[in-house]
Amino acid sequence: MKKYKSKYMSLRTIRNNLLFWKITGVFSFLLIALGAAYFGIAGWMAKRNFNAINEQLYGDVAAHLARHTAPFRNGRPDTAVTHDIIHSIMLINPSVEVYLLDTSGRIVDFVVPDKTVKTSKVDLGPVFRYIQEGGKKYVTGDNPKTPASRTIFSAAPVYEGHRLTGYVYAILASQKQAEVAAALDRDFFFGLGTLLFFATLVVIFLVGVITFFLITDSICKISSVVKRFTDGDHAARIEGQVKGNLGVLTSAFNEMADTIVDNMNKLTSLDRLRQELIANVSHDLRSPLAITQGFVETLIIKEDSLPGADKQRYLSIVLSSLRKLARLVDQLFEYSKLEANQIRPVKEPFLIGELLSDIFMKYDIVARARGITLRMENRENFPAVVADLALVERALQNLLDNAFKFTPEGGMITISLQRLQKGIEIAIADTGVGIPLHDQPYIFDRYKQFPAHDSQKKEGMGLGLAIVKKIMELHQSTIHIKSTPGSGTIFWFLLPTIEYSPG
Repeated sequence: MKKYKSKYMSLRTIRNNLLFWKITGVFSFLLIALGAAYFGIAGWMAKRNFNAINEQLYGDVAAHLARHTAPFRNGRPDTAVTHDIIHSIMLINPSVEVYLLDTSGRIVDFVVPDKTVKTSKVDLGPVFRYIQEGGKKYVTGDNPKTPASRTIFSAAPVYEGHRLTGYVYAILASQKQAEVAAALDRDFFFGLGTLLFFATLVVIFLVGVITFFLITDSICKISSVVKRFTDGDHAARIEGQVKGNLGVLTSAFNEMADTIVDNMNKLTSLDRLRQELIANVSHDLRSPLAITQGFVETLIIKEDSLPGADKQRYLSIVLSSLRKLARLVDQLFEYSKLEANQIRPVKEPFLIGELLSDIFMKYDIVARARGITLRMENRENFPAVVADLALVERALQNLLDNAFKFTPEGGMITISLQRLQKGIEIAIADTGVGIPLHDQPYIFDRYKQFPAHDSQKKEGMGLGLAIVKKIMELHQSTIHIKSTPGSGTIFWFLLPTIEYSPG
């Protein structure tokens, strides 16, 4: 059933392929037109060649009669002398018809049946041109039997003494000859058409065989490459430049193979990252869970024997672990939404100085508690930037959290603003442990973690800076880093102002 359905769909596709039928119709019309033009030109050339041959062979008939006979006597045709000679010439060559013309072109004598002559006068223009050129060029003139057509002729002037008395006008292609030639032409063109038909069949057969071989050979090569790719050789590609539909197929397959391989590599990379995520999540979530579980079990077991101060301390530790756990889950959820492009920035103008002042007030308390100096430079009035307020705040918080994480007690964290031509640059610098040069290219990779200072306890799954990078990408901006191990790190990025908003 599927086989018949597939065949039916193929036939239906061919019928509905209007472009195919248009091209086929135009091609067929051109072939018919070319064939008709070929036979027309061949017939015209054959007739012209035949007339030229007749003119060269019998073109001196008129001159011969004018020289060796006296067609006119006292200005009148001498039929007693000329009729016998003309009749003899016409017996030898029936295609020749001889007429005697006076000086005005009027027919005064002829040796043909009287009823077949349809006109009494011949245009002398072609006669003058023929005599002037000496019969060396192809000239056609009037045919008294068929005035509507023109034919080849021979002509010569007749003189009596020094006085022009008329012309000998000999038709070299008579009506009888035209009838015989037409019959021969039919036989000729029939034979020629038959010969050309079979010759064309042979040529088409040879061209078809060669074309079919070339097409099938290319298809076999393409099938071989496709089979290799299917069997797992993902580096297999169709080589060579092929034109036409096969060229389109070749390019489409190579592009498809590149896309498949690229997607496979991406899937492999995603799978590797998934494994890293699972390992990191397992490790980072295990610590707060284990701490929470341990202290809760201790509270349950020693509920009656634990002093109130210890219970309070245990509960504080449990609460801190749960907050850490919640923070890790929030980071993971937030990055997942950013990675899946589920967050669309709502850009609006706001004063970046005011936002940084609010953040500074919150983190200043944390800095004092940890013995770190937090300062803010360039508090002057800056123009409004165009960005998503919540996302920019989140990025600044992550950068400050990262700075606090790696800045030891007694260190300094500095927030600074600088107005540039295309916007406002925000920088956060610390005097922490710094990042080795070989690790800096990977600092924004998701789930990437680096060894901290010996005195620091590193928390989190390495998602903070990755989230900052994604937020900057949503704002068509870039997060930059400069770090020197032992001297600290600085992060900075640029936000456009209203005057330079990208849209």
